[in-house]
Amino acid sequence: MLRVDIITIFPDYFREAFDYGIIRRARAANLVSVQAHDLRSWTSDKHHMVDDRPFGGGDGMVLKPEPIFAAVESLAGARRREEIATGKRVVLLSPQGQPLTQSIAADFAKSAQLVLICGRYEGVDERVADALVTDEVSIGDYVLSGGEPAALVVIDATVRLIPGALGSETSATTESFSDGLLDYPHYTRPPVFEGMRVPEVLLTGHHAEIARWRREAAQAKTRRNRPDLLK
Repeated sequence: MLRVDIITIFPDYFREAFDYGIIRRARAANLVSVQAHDLRSWTSDKHHMVDDRPFGGGDGMVLKPEPIFAAVESLAGARRREEIATGKRVVLLSPQGQPLTQSIAADFAKSAQLVLICGRYEGVDERVADALVTDEVSIGDYVLSGGEPAALVVIDATVRLIPGALGSETSATTESFSDGLLDYPHYTRPPVFEGMRVPEVLLTGHHAEIARWRREAAQAKTRRNRPDLLK
């Protein structure tokens, strides 16, 4: 079973997020456990301060390293990257991280534990990234108010790749990015809607021709929407 621990200053953000769809079914089947933890639980001052002003000046506040190191030590049993046990990953969600891809999600799905650190304000003290985390991940070239939405994306992308989480064992292998292409177009009833027809080949029942059409349609869609993938 994959254990997911989320470190955040807004644990209530996740209160009902995992009670739906594939993640709910995976939890019910004991394929994954997910828990959000309040970073303030690992502070030692009476005001439970988790942030402070940045050295060198500038706008905003920065999350302090002490509570984050303490939280990871409590949850994953280590205070340094090299001490983290095999199968455990400590992931910092940050705009400066490497882009999340299907292959990274598949790698996470093979882990025993994911500890997700949700940044806030101007970011997280860089010593967390330098000495503690195993992976620094971004979900896109834009800035969010915090890492919580990114944590939801990482968890959803990861859990659906755990064997048994999807209803069909072949679903994950035919999706977008699974073979370097976007997914092929999908159609359902009715065969004609407002003058728009489903491609005739999909109605023939000829499996080899359908497979060929889907491959060519996937290539065409990738060329149109994501030509960078074809490189």
